Amino acid sequence: MILRLAPKVPVTALVRSERAAKVLRKELQGKDYFTNVSIRVHDYADAGAMAETLDSCRSVIHLVGIIKETATSTYVQAQEETTRALLSAAQGKEIARIVYVSIAGADENSKNTCLASKGRAEKILAEGAIPSLILRVPMVLGEGDYAVASLKRRANSKVVFLLRGASLEQPIFAGDVEQALYRGLACELAHTRILELSGPESLSRKALTLRAAQVLGKVPRIVSLPYSLGFGLAWILEQLSSSPPVTRAMLGVLDHDDNVDAVPACESLGIELTSLDKMLGMLILG
Repeated sequence: MILRLAPKVPVTALVRSERAAKVLRKELQGKDYFTNVSIRVHDYADAGAMAETLDSCRSVIHLVGIIKETATSTYVQAQEETTRALLSAAQGKEIARIVYVSIAGADENSKNTCLASKGRAEKILAEGAIPSLILRVPMVLGEGDYAVASLKRRANSKVVFLLRGASLEQPIFAGDVEQALYRGLACELAHTRILELSGPESLSRKALTLRAAQVLGKVPRIVSLPYSLGFGLAWILEQLSSSPPVTRAMLGVLDHDDNVDAVPACESLGIELTSLDKMLGMLILG
């Protein structure tokens, strides 16, 4: 996102660790617009420190969120408290809009603790004084990310075990999300608005795996396992560790059936989605 914005406007990037700042500086090194980016390190819940950062800002892109709780970061802390801190920090500033990346299925009444927390974060923004554009997105596929690596491993396997292979997925290209965020910064908002943004095709997890395998000329055998099996394993891991590799809430987010009409969002933002086959070709072969 910074690489798209920085050549055009000054950007302040707020990160929560020196390690993240170092990674970002390395990414920007050698770019002729490096001096157009200011990198600041703050605790996301520190409204006072954030307020100083917002002094020169007109718009905010709010990307903070998690799908798995850890011993040091809960859904409430990562999604709700950071949103409250942002609104508090923005009081008295000349912030015209907030563009917030939420998640498909977000609903404060959801039984899933992650989706419920995301829904409450959306409500906090809706009740705030600054108009916000909320973009709900499903699985995002981008170069070098974990989701692509996982999909590529499955596509390369002879036998693939999937939890509920019939679960519907609607992946969107990371570049399309970046474009949506960029266009969102230009939106004139009288009040908070929610747009459901997704990829161009909704298909089963099994079908997505086979489409990815097709790019590599592979035809894996797919074995679909019941969701209850993964749920039970996640429960056991939660009992054994304060920071398990997978949780029931995380599985619930990943198992959410995504079947969204993305046309209204695309028309509102003036963007065109990357086709699934082109997306897979770039990411699986890249």
